[in-house]
Amino acid sequence: MSEVTVDEVATPQPADPVAHVAVLVSLNFPDLTEPVAALVRRFTRVALETLTGLGASYELLDTSDPLPDPARAARCDGLLLLGGGDVDGACYGAPAGDVPHSYGVDPRADADALAAIAAAEEAGRPVLGICRGSQLLNVHRGGTLLADIPDFSLHRGGDGEPMFLDEKIGIVPGTRLHALLGTGTVVGRSGHHQAVDRIGEGLRLAAVAQDGIVEGIEDPDRWLVGVQWHPEDDDGPETDRLALFRGFVEACTSTTTSGGKA
Repeated sequence: MSEVTVDEVATPQPADPVAHVAVLVSLNFPDLTEPVAALVRRFTRVALETLTGLGASYELLDTSDPLPDPARAARCDGLLLLGGGDVDGACYGAPAGDVPHSYGVDPRADADALAAIAAAEEAGRPVLGICRGSQLLNVHRGGTLLADIPDFSLHRGGDGEPMFLDEKIGIVPGTRLHALLGTGTVVGRSGHHQAVDRIGEGLRLAAVAQDGIVEGIEDPDRWLVGVQWHPEDDDGPETDRLALFRGFVEACTSTTTSGGKA
């Protein structure tokens, strides 16, 4: 089995950070293959380099092993949730049974992640979720997921093809996500077969795929944003990644001076 280590993804941190961000990811999950491990290394490293490049420091919460204190996320200035394996269907009431194309399911990691999200939200911290992270935000709010998109050809490569592809995504006007990205359309890097289905309580649609699949969610009343694509894939546009991460870091910076309100 392949394994990803913290040392492989760590990046130097600023001496005088503008904010301190909890970054939650499972560096290792069941059935991790070397090609997927390489993606985890690259995506995590790019996410951390982007945060530090914007002046934020980070604390890595690796749910590969049980988190000693998931509420640690609430004592940072914000929470970034990265991608990974599928979310366990039991978390959102899906019928038991085999799910086509299922991979990386880890119910204990899901429980730790949901506990960290609950703590961060209770403390009023900004939260940014990417792919699995966006799905977990929706589940935390009582929403559901499509366990396997019937035709995921727009969202993920097929058998024998590269997993990740370019996907045209529409950004809903008037949303926080639209304001952050400054455009009505992005081309995101996607590699998913699951997606948000019923949107959770207090959330709204922020981005949509050409086939109607939910690609972004947000809370209109506080800084909580989830995107289904991977802005931290450096094969995609740097401008979109920087715009999204900059908005998140700026929101985290405000929590250091406003008691956790963003």
